[in-house]
Amino acid sequence: MEKRALGKGLSALIPGKEVTQENGESVLKIDISKIKTNKYQPRLEFNKEKLEELMSSIKEKGVVQPVLVRKIADGYELIAGERRLRAVTGLGMTTIPVIVKDVADLDMLELSLIENIQREELNPIEEAVAFQKFITDFNFTQEKIAASLGKDRSTVANTIRLLTLPQKIREFISSGSITAGHAKAILSLPTENEQLRVCNLVVKKGLSVRETESLASRRASGQGEKNVKIGKDQSLVDLESQLQQFFGTRVKIMQGKKRGCIQIEYYSSDDLNRILDIFSAKSQA
Repeated sequence: MEKRALGKGLSALIPGKEVTQENGESVLKIDISKIKTNKYQPRLEFNKEKLEELMSSIKEKGVVQPVLVRKIADGYELIAGERRLRAVTGLGMTTIPVIVKDVADLDMLELSLIENIQREELNPIEEAVAFQKFITDFNFTQEKIAASLGKDRSTVANTIRLLTLPQKIREFISSGSITAGHAKAILSLPTENEQLRVCNLVVKKGLSVRETESLASRRASGQGEKNVKIGKDQSLVDLESQLQQFFGTRVKIMQGKKRGCIQIEYYSSDDLNRILDIFSAKSQA
């Protein structure tokens, strides 16, 4: 992109800094030693190969897109562009083009998150941690998060639920060993031991999401010896499995001689709202 230098007047106000224009905003070149990383950076994992590819690109073409920063007392704080900053640092460069924005903490988190989501560079756990920060640091509701980011509330709720999984399973999600679809099926299991047991099988055998849903449903419903003892009809066992896959949680069907009941488990008020959203969406379909 062609950049047009500003007149000496503005340059004189910022000695030693090159000032250009990009989309009507001032672009400065500042010393990278003056930039602190973003305390609200949603990305926890930085792919080494992609970082090396970016370094090669910057070495050949320079930094095409400036990073976003905000002014703080002793320098600047990064808003978005940490991968570019890491690449420039790795190349031994001393300056980087920046656009300075005056933003509050909330805006900083939102800008960082939106940029990464738009680039599809966050894994599901990173998204979940970022969503949780909106709640814990800024008292957002799930509805407000969804509205701010243009997502469905149920999507936000399901993503945050991933944080209730054991640490080992969260690591598998972060590394891409299993997907959020696998994780949703595993969440329907009632105990951490069961969740870990099924997750290890998924990774070891390379099970698909559908196979994982089937396995988790059989485990959650206690299909097998326990059901033989109580004489539960196989059609009810199959129906329980289908309902567990649909609601993403444990479901029990208890049938008497003339009547019965369906028990749908939930683990928090947000989880209850997620299930109610499913009912609501189904009724409106």
